[in-house]
Amino acid sequence: MTEPTSSATGSTTHTTTGSAGPGTGRTGARKAVALVADAFTEHEVAEVPATDDGPLGWEGYGAARDRAARRTGSAESVVWGEAVIGGRRCVLVSFEFGFLGGSLSARAGDRLEAAYARAREERVPLVSLIATGGSRMQEGMIALSQLQRVARAAVRLREAGVAHIAVLRDPTTGGGWAVLGAAADVILALPGAQVGFAGSRVRPADADPAAYTAEGQLTAGQVDAVVRPEALREVLGFWVTALGHADAGEVRATPGPAAVPRALAKDPVLPRSGWDAVRAARNPARPRAAAYLDDHFDRREPLRGDRCGGDDPGMLCGVGLHEGRPVAYVAQAGTATLPSGYRTAARVVRLAGRFGLPVLTLVDTPGAANGDAAERAASGAAIADLFTAVASAATPVTTLLIGEGGSGGALALAAPDNTWATPDSYFSVIAPELAAAILKRDPSRVAHTADQLRLRPQDLADLGVIRGIVGPGAPR
Repeated sequence: MTEPTSSATGSTTHTTTGSAGPGTGRTGARKAVALVADAFTEHEVAEVPATDDGPLGWEGYGAARDRAARRTGSAESVVWGEAVIGGRRCVLVSFEFGFLGGSLSARAGDRLEAAYARAREERVPLVSLIATGGSRMQEGMIALSQLQRVARAAVRLREAGVAHIAVLRDPTTGGGWAVLGAAADVILALPGAQVGFAGSRVRPADADPAAYTAEGQLTAGQVDAVVRPEALREVLGFWVTALGHADAGEVRATPGPAAVPRALAKDPVLPRSGWDAVRAARNPARPRAAAYLDDHFDRREPLRGDRCGGDDPGMLCGVGLHEGRPVAYVAQAGTATLPSGYRTAARVVRLAGRFGLPVLTLVDTPGAANGDAAERAASGAAIADLFTAVASAATPVTTLLIGEGGSGGALALAAPDNTWATPDSYFSVIAPELAAAILKRDPSRVAHTADQLRLRPQDLADLGVIRGIVGPGAPR
């Protein structure tokens, strides 16, 4: 750490470089920065001197602040500045939990607002390393109102098309979770971190503690990934590169469509009959979405959860690199798709539009989940939202049908004018068995019904439903 030097604006900067070894969520602000950043220039803002006991005249508050400052080396609970992560510039915010529990105050709000503004002006991603217990009681409603300031700054950042990537350290609770963490475009968490709106001292005594962990929030669709400390620098480097602009201050042009993946089936042969097509698509040995994603992308990172309490393991979403180009992907993994899966997919399609990423969707589902749980989770509304997201996508959508295409639950992912199919797939208005049952046909006529539905890949091409059939030699 160098000696402080005065900048032209009157703020104070400190520059640090180098790296730190693996750490834990509950660590100091600058140690957290060293864990992820290749270089960091710390900034301060011109602040009104704090009165001894704060705006409420809380007895002993000034002394508590002084002790916290001596113990941590920070004048407030938030440290911010400009950083380099993975070779890309960004603005970095880090919370000092040792300073009064990383709580939000008016001066912390000043720093957060300045960080959001700098990221917006420079058009570089904002990375937040959060560790906070919430708003500072000793400043009362003045502290709580900082959440409104942060929310306004976040809106301006989003309107400017600048990404916010949050890392949830231990703990991330209260308004810091609700407004800073949960509002980010990509939400990462460290293993075992306490994450939740209610902190440990205020939640119900009989509450399940697992629900307030990073892993519990991942299961509940609130977090994209739980990342080990030693992997965090690399993962953040991926995201600031994938969601950042080509150059600082440069707006991405509308991208071309994502490349169509190649077919992975061995010796692909077009089906002779409709029922042959159905059997090929239902073959358990057929390559599934994960295999296609691994073959197509050099690297990929997940985006999980609908942010409404649900996560569908049968819907694989994220961003991958294909020949160095970031592409958002949404892929069904062969199961009946849950409402949370459709909501997650719609979230990713819209995220791709904000950051100028083309979208690749892989269709493979017998249909939407149709049990009573799915209906209670608003299945129809979730499917409608995905249809709307694809129809209004700000960037091109490319679709490959890789297995079953079961009715509207599959069509919701399909690009209206850029859908392709593999030889071992089918697309149908309804499953042949269900069609036969509705028509009151004997089960022996299911195969004939499949033929009548014209669901084979070659039928779909003839009907103009798809653009064509891909083989193992399709361009990668």
